Amino acid sequence: MNSEHLQFPGWDPVAIAIGPLQLHWYGLMYLVGAGFALWWGNRQADRDPNWSRQAWQDMLFWGFIALIIGGRLGYALFYQFPTLVQDPLYLFRFSEGGMSFHGGLIGAITAIFIFAWKTNRSFLSVGDFVAPLVPVGLGAGRIGNFINGELWGRVSDVPWAMVFPTGGPFPRHPSQLYQAFAEGLVLFVILWAFSRKPRPVGAVGGLFLVGYGCARLVTELFREPDAHLGTLGLFTMGQWLSIPMVIAGVTLMVLAYQGRFESKVPVARQKTKKKKG
Repeated sequence: MNSEHLQFPGWDPVAIAIGPLQLHWYGLMYLVGAGFALWWGNRQADRDPNWSRQAWQDMLFWGFIALIIGGRLGYALFYQFPTLVQDPLYLFRFSEGGMSFHGGLIGAITAIFIFAWKTNRSFLSVGDFVAPLVPVGLGAGRIGNFINGELWGRVSDVPWAMVFPTGGPFPRHPSQLYQAFAEGLVLFVILWAFSRKPRPVGAVGGLFLVGYGCARLVTELFREPDAHLGTLGLFTMGQWLSIPMVIAGVTLMVLAYQGRFESKVPVARQKTKKKKG
């Protein structure tokens, strides 16, 4: 091991232990993301006549569950499909780790669709409300990856390269921190600034897809590909899954600014009309 380079601190993966109960850092980061979304979403709901804190909390609860289920299922399908075929119970062994953002996104989109349908809201308008609340959780998750010493980057000689215990003797990019910065902080600031002014329905959600997809395409250049998959042609699996996101996001924004999406009558306006009648 080369002592001239930064050494991974070697944190205990367990953040909090109370008797037999243990909370790992990665799980704690999920709670940080959910806590921020709850707090910020409540603030936004107070300012939006078409939302209430209760409505947002209902959306967050079911969205979080769908995120976990989709993330695990997506990881098994996208990254461990042969293992899943041989051992279907692998899907339920959460203790072995493995979550996919793209699978989690599909789960969250499903939850948004169901919530919008049940509350008579526009699917795209709900997506616009939710999108700016997501990046902080993504950034927190990447910090959890770093603390766990997993998903490290490619071998590098940059001054801040780090030697990870499971990454061999060579220094590597701390790509988890690159992703936390790009997918978390930068994307949040962009979406927050963009959503402060009125935008066409679907524009904020479209920008989220474009922003995350581009951030993932770039940061994956510094991340070591999964050992059992490697590089699939020109790109890694993460990049291949991000390309459709960018295309969908650009398409969504173009159509939004062309006025192609008509929002349903907001719930608040429906109530107003009923009172007048």
